[in-house]
Amino acid sequence: MSDACCAPVEVSTSEAPARLLAVREIQLAISAGVALIGGIAAELLGAPEPTVTLLFVLALVTGGLTFIPDAVRGLFRGMLGVGTLMAIAAVGATILGELGEAATLAFLFSISEALESYALTKTRRGLRALLDLVPGRATVLRNGVETTIDPDELRLGDRLIVRPGERLATDGLIRSGQSALDFSAITGESVPVERGPGDEVFAAAINGGAALEVEVTARTADNSLARIVQIVEEAQERKGRSQRLAERIARPLVPGVLLAAFGIAVVGSLLGDPTTWIERSLVVLVAAAPCAFAISVPVTVVAAIGAATRSGVLIKGGAALEALSGVRAVALDKTGTLTQNKPRVVEVVSAGKSSSSEVLGLAASLERRSEHPLAEAIIAASPDGPAADQVEAVPGHGLTGSLDGQSLRLGRPGYVEPGGISAEVERLQEAGSTVVLLETDGSLLGAIAVRDELRPEAPAAVARLERLGLRTAMLTGDNRRTAEALGAEVGVGSVHADLLPTDKVTAIEELQRQGATAMVGDGINDAPALASADVGIAMGAMGTDVAIEAADVALMGDDLRHLPDTLAHARRAGRIMRQNLLLSGGILVTLIPLAATGALGLAAVVAIHELAEVLVIANGVRAGRRGAFGTHDPSDLPVVEAIAVQPKIELPVVIAGNAPDGDGCGCGGDDRCQPTADLPGH
Repeated sequence: MSDACCAPVEVSTSEAPARLLAVREIQLAISAGVALIGGIAAELLGAPEPTVTLLFVLALVTGGLTFIPDAVRGLFRGMLGVGTLMAIAAVGATILGELGEAATLAFLFSISEALESYALTKTRRGLRALLDLVPGRATVLRNGVETTIDPDELRLGDRLIVRPGERLATDGLIRSGQSALDFSAITGESVPVERGPGDEVFAAAINGGAALEVEVTARTADNSLARIVQIVEEAQERKGRSQRLAERIARPLVPGVLLAAFGIAVVGSLLGDPTTWIERSLVVLVAAAPCAFAISVPVTVVAAIGAATRSGVLIKGGAALEALSGVRAVALDKTGTLTQNKPRVVEVVSAGKSSSSEVLGLAASLERRSEHPLAEAIIAASPDGPAADQVEAVPGHGLTGSLDGQSLRLGRPGYVEPGGISAEVERLQEAGSTVVLLETDGSLLGAIAVRDELRPEAPAAVARLERLGLRTAMLTGDNRRTAEALGAEVGVGSVHADLLPTDKVTAIEELQRQGATAMVGDGINDAPALASADVGIAMGAMGTDVAIEAADVALMGDDLRHLPDTLAHARRAGRIMRQNLLLSGGILVTLIPLAATGALGLAAVVAIHELAEVLVIANGVRAGRRGAFGTHDPSDLPVVEAIAVQPKIELPVVIAGNAPDGDGCGCGGDDRCQPTADLPGH
């Protein structure tokens, strides 16, 4: 650890000690302190010289064990670090007969090393503690018999029996039973979530009121918890701009200070008392130690990332954290981010003699040959009926086909003319619905309105982003009327509609001209925009490998209010980074000339310098507080009113649905989809 402050910080990912006194470096520092105090007391009381010397040597050795071994190993590898400076200073002070000051140096530096070690490993322990959320035993159903086994013995396809109050041992799919599960430890969701057959559940979720039978889809070594730990630990290698700056300054500083100290010793010895100038050169070595400067950012980064992870937010290293702290604008994908991504039919308008039910049934016959999510909404509203023949997709427009010799065409307004119901179509679009029109043999039959309702927490989340001083924008492939209706409802500052995936990149670049921009999307079909933004944020990324890998930040839950929480947390961490850099840099600039001129002695320099390190560490650890991540009460959610549309048929009218993916083309994230459309089957 002693040279960690002048080189990339390498923190052991093994389990951190649970108690401060269990840290080896803390134990050595305490031992050194006791010996040092004993030596000083013995000297003041006039004890025999051998006793005083023994106590000081004991303090020097025990304190030196926290940094001298690493310094020696660094020398053999050709690395000069702060520990090297400290070791040379301690040896030099001993040679000069200042054994008490050498012991003081070793003791104070050992304290900073011990606190640094504890601070870094403590913040990592919150991440590693996620793995402890997996229960020690799991009940599995094999050959019709319930067996209790170690979770590591679980195989893909096993059936887990999860009783009320138990945690899930790994990821899986519910095969029987329905219950409310608590995902708070993993996703940060504040309330239990209802899950039933076919729904995906994750390791460490707490089952609520009913027994579940869950099919295992991941071994414990590969489940969501293990993946989170692996991703975040690997991401620690990604350094932010401030981290790299600290390291770039520290690395040349070490040999530079060594040369300066050597010059002071040589030139001073030639011009004056060698003892005085050699001692002064040693003081310069200690004064120039940049440990506080270099550890100021890593400590803050690790603390902040650990706190975010425990709140259900993955921040991939210092680069992402620092970029997040400087964001000035947030662009949000509509579908699945601002909306629930559950398109439903909300109204059917008949244009002729056909009834609304007939219009819906004929449209569903075409959609039965389509696999797009918007098609699923229409089929769900008319589940029974035949499938059309000779169904073909017209890219960017709609579907064609035939049923019982009747030619059918389903598509967006413009591909199919609305004719006499154009006013109705306009009304539906202004209410935020996506509209498709159906005609047969050139005769208009009617229109179907599908809507993807906003997340209930979306307006509150966007409002808080605005209060943070952030500009907000919504990016979508939907038509402008639909997009502007939803944009006004959620309260975003600007709306960019009719966008292809590549158009979203252009929109991001326009926002970046006014400041650093974050893009929030699903991490799949929004990948180009996520990559081009200063920070890419994946929404609801738990269990989605592509989303986690594509984004710099992943919100593991589906509560959009975690977005402003995360940005506020990153801003606070950024302020702490800057405070630490200013404080530690100011200490260096002040101490070096004072030491070179002899204004400060070795003991005073050591005391001031190490006190600065302790202050920097303590300040950095503050970034580990999770104050920004509030507990959200569902009762505080605004009521999302139903659209002002009166259904003209008896349907299960729901208020949730829109284009199934962010570009409005209904391809469900298929990268092959290029045209913009607001209907299925293009």
